Amino acid sequence: MGIKDLKSVNPNMSEEKERIEKLAEKVDELLVVLSSIAEDLRIVSASLKSIAVSQIAPQTPTAPATTAPETPQAEKPLDIDDVKMMFPEDLEGLLNFEDKGEYIKITPRQYLGAENFAKIAQIVRGAGGDYISAGKESHFRVPKKKI
Repeated sequence: MGIKDLKSVNPNMSEEKERIEKLAEKVDELLVVLSSIAEDLRIVSASLKSIAVSQIAPQTPTAPATTAPETPQAEKPLDIDDVKMMFPEDLEGLLNFEDKGEYIKITPRQYLGAENFAKIAQIVRGAGGDYISAGKESHFRVPKKKI
């Protein structure tokens, strides 16, 4: 029995097929919207991580006022893991991180494209860092200590 034979048995089959195709189109449209929302959430997450790392501060003592004043604690410098946490996984996977003493050097593993470059630059600037344009040696730099 072929498809032509089925159509003669069930004339509503073509209507059902049209409904299924319309539903599939709507699902595709929803996937595009959800993908856009997911990307926005990744950007917000990266920004929040950047803010959280930039606000790491020493805890103030909670001892009573009668005790001798303590010397201020030094702020903990950032390490590679702190800097990696600032990036969503998809961007982190595009980058290499290297401890250079005073700063963390971030170099791309591949061509980033304008959109990824802009996202990375925004995160780096949020952490007090900069982009160093030096031809093939171009990189991002995040200081380990806050200024």
